[in-house]
Amino acid sequence: MVGRWVGRYLVPALVAAFFVAPLWFMLVGSLRPAGSPPPRTLELWPAGATTAAYARLPELVPLLRYLANSALVVALAVPLTVLVASLTGFGLRLLSGAGRRRALIGLLVLLLVPVTAVWATRFELFRLAGVVDTYLPLLAPAALAVSPFLVLLYAWSFGGVSDSQLQAARLEGAGWLTIWRRLAMPQVKPATLAVAVLAFTFHWANFIDPLLYLTSGDRYTWPLGLRFLLLLNPTDWPLLMAGSVVATLPCVLVFLLAQRILLADDPLAALRSKGRR
Repeated sequence: MVGRWVGRYLVPALVAAFFVAPLWFMLVGSLRPAGSPPPRTLELWPAGATTAAYARLPELVPLLRYLANSALVVALAVPLTVLVASLTGFGLRLLSGAGRRRALIGLLVLLLVPVTAVWATRFELFRLAGVVDTYLPLLAPAALAVSPFLVLLYAWSFGGVSDSQLQAARLEGAGWLTIWRRLAMPQVKPATLAVAVLAFTFHWANFIDPLLYLTSGDRYTWPLGLRFLLLLNPTDWPLLMAGSVVATLPCVLVFLLAQRILLADDPLAALRSKGRR
């Protein structure tokens, strides 16, 4: 009985606390008085807590403009990432055994290529295309599913769609796009949520691409704004922590929302809630 309680409640609580602790200390740091240095000891709550750092953010950088730019990039990039990753993963599912193995090996090789190896080539291509200082270079990773890992995640998930289902749909005259949209995608909702959350986190926190390709200040995203805060006030710890909280909060909210949706779609959770009634 005790072992079951430890495994079911205590261990998950400790793991959750391990990941939540940095977020909590980030929040605590943002509530310190203006100009305060980082605490030298463990501080669970600051003395004289204040939200003055959050009020100062719009005075130093155009906070709302940068957040709106980041939101625009995310709104365009996340659906594109899900679309490309799901179509590619479904295509892998339809390949024969040998072809599928070769494609998977190719994706694994691409996964090992460091991103820094293609920065110079990508910049030159975008410069020749005349799209530097636009959002197109920031959306380019979405057109490639951001990472081979997301394609592999979909490919593994689509493996649960049986051949008999695919063959029955083909006998009914459905095309592959219709099968992907109406048969395969509804069966991999957890994978879609995971890909959407990972894509959101990548595009929202993307710092290198805006730094490389954006030159107009009115197009900057929030990661660049956070960098400007560091350059303007490198010793103002509460201000930097407030900017970090603003950058992190959307990712946390998206994760919690995806978890809620996933649990709502969990048949076991639905049965448990019905049993309680």
